[in-house]
Amino acid sequence: MWLKLFFLLLYFLVLFVLARFFEAIVWYETGIFATQLVDPVALSFKKLKTILECRGLGYSGLPEKKDVRELVEKSGDLMEGELYSALKEEEASESVSSTNFSGEMHFYELVEDTKDGIWLVQVIANDRSPLVGKIHWEKMVKKVSRFGIRTGTFNCSSDPRYCRRRGWVRSTLIMSVPQTSTSKGKVMLKEYSGRKIEVEHIFKWITAHAASRIKTIYNAEHLKEEWNKSDQYWLKIYLFANLDQPPAFFSALSIKFTGRVEFIFVNVENWDNKSYMTDIGIYNMPSYILRTPEGIYRYGNHTGEFISLQAMDSFLRSLQPEVNDLFVLSLVLVNLMAWMDLFITQGATIKRFVVLISTLGTYNSLLIISWLPVLGFLQLPYLDSFYEYSLKLLRYSNTTTLASWVRADWMFYSSHPALFLSTYLGHGLLIDYFEKKRRRNNNNDEVNANNLEWLSSLWDWYTSYLFHPIASFQNFPVESDWDEDPDLFLERLAFPDLWLHPLIPTDYIKNLPMWRFKCLGIQSEEEMSEGSQDTENDSENENTDTFSSEKEVFEDKQSVFHNFPGRASHCDAEACSCANKYCQTSPYERKGRSYGSYNTNEDMEPDWLIWPADMLHCTECVVCLENFENGCLLMGLPCGHVFHQNCIVMWLAGGRHCCPVCRWPSYKKKQPYAQHQPLSNDVPS
Repeated sequence: MWLKLFFLLLYFLVLFVLARFFEAIVWYETGIFATQLVDPVALSFKKLKTILECRGLGYSGLPEKKDVRELVEKSGDLMEGELYSALKEEEASESVSSTNFSGEMHFYELVEDTKDGIWLVQVIANDRSPLVGKIHWEKMVKKVSRFGIRTGTFNCSSDPRYCRRRGWVRSTLIMSVPQTSTSKGKVMLKEYSGRKIEVEHIFKWITAHAASRIKTIYNAEHLKEEWNKSDQYWLKIYLFANLDQPPAFFSALSIKFTGRVEFIFVNVENWDNKSYMTDIGIYNMPSYILRTPEGIYRYGNHTGEFISLQAMDSFLRSLQPEVNDLFVLSLVLVNLMAWMDLFITQGATIKRFVVLISTLGTYNSLLIISWLPVLGFLQLPYLDSFYEYSLKLLRYSNTTTLASWVRADWMFYSSHPALFLSTYLGHGLLIDYFEKKRRRNNNNDEVNANNLEWLSSLWDWYTSYLFHPIASFQNFPVESDWDEDPDLFLERLAFPDLWLHPLIPTDYIKNLPMWRFKCLGIQSEEEMSEGSQDTENDSENENTDTFSSEKEVFEDKQSVFHNFPGRASHCDAEACSCANKYCQTSPYERKGRSYGSYNTNEDMEPDWLIWPADMLHCTECVVCLENFENGCLLMGLPCGHVFHQNCIVMWLAGGRHCCPVCRWPSYKKKQPYAQHQPLSNDVPS
């Protein structure tokens, strides 16, 4: 995860450097920067109208270029970056679509339940033609979409009862605007009552209703009172301009940031005394001033602070974000980081996408789960101080020059998504190249694996996990109820190849009991009577022998499994004259007694005290058909049968995970036999 986060931060650094590189190229070729002011006199009449349309100012009654230019100057300074963005937006707005409502619930869900936006809906009555024709409606949709105003068409033929209840007996235009100044307040519907069905007149009607929600100041006394007043709003943005009404983008933002930022329009058109504006630091007209608890901030003096909807929207979002804004930002960052797995993962192509899908699901699930307690904490009343300090930190950090560069780059790359995706792909390919080179230097074989090999290994792992327990995750012996399930037995029968060749990890072999075979001399009755007098000495000797034998077995385990699964060396200890073959009878005839029999004609017998309690007593390995020798390393299976350690390890490592005698699975626990320990009177005469 930290590696992907590092690569993501490196990618953002590359984007930042690349944006500065583009600015240097533009400056070298044209000699201008994006923040450089543009003289409106040098612009054509078409470009001036484009600027006014982007700012939301009407120019229908201004036939002369001079009047249009003066209106541009009254609304704010024009920068090269704003001019470029306006021309780019003019081309992109050709493909704007409108919503067709299917009925009352659809209309209520999108229009009446939307508390922070404006809707313009054309209602078509039954058996009537629309109020606005198709061509004019398309122009209207294109014009209002610049300011975040959504459009739609409601045909009363789809729900005539709702139209009668609303009183829509003729075709008309409906606009929905939030009724109160609080966030998520009620919505009121206004009907167009004008006689002129033209785009400019309808647009003036829309902007007039939107501007009515903005507090307007007409004299210096009112400004002084408002400037010194402290209320619930931490952020207030003032527009000082010589205009009849604020631009449409300013009105649209006031609705979008309802309850978060207060928008105030100061109309200085008929002011005689402007001394108070000088006292508060307002010298130029027009001016966009942001009032915060920390002071005032002049909007438009830094990079990317254009007089447009998109620029001011990103600026205000960075200062006063919603929880939804933070969630969307975290969602984008997490998914960008998760997609890095496509380039970091090496090997087959299918493997890359499988890992990518797994990472996307994991990261998004963790993100949603982590946001749930955050939302709960934000509802607590005693976190208001923490919330205030967090917003203050955002205001301090996002009013710096570096933050203005970041916002300008965000607007640039969001308007050029192809460039953003191509740079991300190029960055990922570079990561893939260096990661592949690093793993090849480390002789990693997964780099050269193809799709079939990886799918085969994935299927092997899946079937091994599905049909058998993973012994590396559990301490042997552990009884598994899964293997006792008859449904699993039937599922195995459905796959004969999996039944005959089970895919089982060999980790469980390390947990099988292992010890050394020892022989003891048989004592006579006189020696036994003499030895009974020294019982305490004998018991101490037995404890010492047992401890030493356990220590030897532990050391043997470490040495054997250090080189597993290689061949183990044979026992080189001296051969003992143990009893004749202990395992003389068939294993199926040994119920209720020890596994095999022994003879005491010789002078030595096995030391059964060091054997595990659940192991059957025998002196022969049925794998190699040789007797156990003194000092040989033995290994037992869960069923109780005992073999040479070397013989049984090679047997199990060859894929035969069962006992050679009874075929009980070697990875599965079994209830131990009831041992019948041989006594002295049991020895045949």
